[in-house]
Amino acid sequence: MKAVVTGGASGIGAAVTEALLGRGATVAVLDLVPERAPRGAPAIACDVSDDASVRSAVAEATASLGGLDVLVNNAGIGAQGTVEENDDDEWHSVLDVNLLGVVRVSRAALPHLRASDRAAIVNTCSAAALVGVPDRALYSATKGAVLSLTLAMAADHLRDGIRVNCVSPGTADTPWIDRLLATAPDPAAERAALVARQPTGKLVSPEEVAAAIVYLASPSAGSCTGVNLTVDGGILGVRLRSPRS
Repeated sequence: MKAVVTGGASGIGAAVTEALLGRGATVAVLDLVPERAPRGAPAIACDVSDDASVRSAVAEATASLGGLDVLVNNAGIGAQGTVEENDDDEWHSVLDVNLLGVVRVSRAALPHLRASDRAAIVNTCSAAALVGVPDRALYSATKGAVLSLTLAMAADHLRDGIRVNCVSPGTADTPWIDRLLATAPDPAAERAALVARQPTGKLVSPEEVAAAIVYLASPSAGSCTGVNLTVDGGILGVRLRSPRS
């Protein structure tokens, strides 16, 4: 398997890269900070908000790999606030990365994927696309768009032999969450609150999300297309009773 992972130098992307390498895949990482990528994967500087950067990086990656079977669109950025609190510039910036970044990289990769007999695209979405989360209007909107885009791409490219799916993590224990907690008045209390809202009693690990992405990318998921696989600790589907005293 020959795979490209965007945002593959940290967090969920790094876990995906390591999981793919562990399964014997050859992997190229596209990232703004390529020097942080896991060992064993050629890393290429790429800004998914710039089409020229994307086209150059995808061309270099596919040449290095000798083709392309799997694209993991994982690069993304966060945003906090209600619709009143994020200005137009921030809306444009986050949409440019989280949504149009998927469009740009997929567009550049499609000619290479069509040449594969086991082609797959997996997009990193979010449970925030499916449930209302306070102070996440902009972020949630971008991930809702990624979910809709995934379904449309699955329909458009099925006859090209390309499966398109997405994975929706819940609150994952990543560097982005660490940065978010660092801005809270009481980081320990805020982390405890995030953990408490998880039915499983723990944050989702990057490795758990990576396992879902790798499954959807693999031939084992050959009948999966247009699928949104949630890895959310039960937030969407489970409602526990309060413990009895």
